[in-house]
Amino acid sequence: MGIGPGSSEHLSKRACDVLENVESVAGYTTYIDLIRHLIKGKKIISSSMTKEVDRAEAAIAEALSGKTCAIVSSGDSGIYAMAGLVLELCVSRHIQIMAKSTARNISVDSVALEKTSIKRDCLEIEIVPGIPAFCSGASLLGAPLTHDFASISLSDLLTPWEVIEKRIDSAAFADFVIVLFNPKSKKRSFQLEKAQKTILKHRQKNTPVGIVTSAMREEQNIRITTLENLHLADVTMLTTVFIGNSSTFCYDGFMITPRGYSKKYDI
Repeated sequence: MGIGPGSSEHLSKRACDVLENVESVAGYTTYIDLIRHLIKGKKIISSSMTKEVDRAEAAIAEALSGKTCAIVSSGDSGIYAMAGLVLELCVSRHIQIMAKSTARNISVDSVALEKTSIKRDCLEIEIVPGIPAFCSGASLLGAPLTHDFASISLSDLLTPWEVIEKRIDSAAFADFVIVLFNPKSKKRSFQLEKAQKTILKHRQKNTPVGIVTSAMREEQNIRITTLENLHLADVTMLTTVFIGNSSTFCYDGFMITPRGYSKKYDI
């Protein structure tokens, strides 16, 4: 499940219900701390950054023992988060998975189904959506994502930098608004500046750039700068960077990407 920015007011009703009713909760310690007041009395499985596989395996083991377990991610659990990893682990361990009966009705062509004769454990899984960082960050900036955009993580821990750089270049060439996740960490410092130089090949220097750190949390910081000065920005792993397209502009502190209404209607 996704907990969004982390505050109770930005949790969905379904997410609140799940947290109230599950027996255990697993997650990165920083995210557990954001909801600790909501999970008093629950068994907590937490660990540090880069321990995602350990947390997911521990949560799966908890569920296979017969207990209900929520694996929490900030933002949305399906965007650069834990939902995919959990499903991948179930596939690699031949664990049968079923959607929670109240969660969805889905039809899958038989040719798309994996066929196996192995006797398997079985888990019932529900993926509870949360407000993703590009939505919470965008709302604080104004409306930078009103038109097509591309979301790209600068972390090369799991994806080769050459692949990331190619995606950045392609998105910039196609004039997408570009949202950058994981722009910098203690061990990674060159990626954001390289991304800036790649995008500058296709964008004007004065292209608006929104920088949002810890969106909707106590440490929240919002800044609007230009693409030319992006390398000077103070960013962390908790920062989301919004790089405008060729039509993005700023007005009274709001970052706006037009959808194109003014070309069709008299506004």
